[in-house]
Amino acid sequence: MTGKGKKKPQGACEQCNNYVYDEDYECYVCEMDLDEDEMTRFLADNFRDCPYYQPGDEYLVVRKQM
Repeated sequence: MTGKGKKKPQGACEQCNNYVYDEDYECYVCEMDLDEDEMTRFLADNFRDCPYYQPGDEYLVVRKQM
């Protein structure tokens, strides 16, 4: 099951690599397989401390290499 988000990203999700724009649905979605409880919290915009959160900072790897 793919998590469907709102039209515009909000909160921590907008900075996550798993939160992407889906052109078919024309909205942002979470690419992770969420279980029923996680999906309910995600859709209610009450999904804090996500276990799947991955920072969307593409320079993070480069900084670690320096």
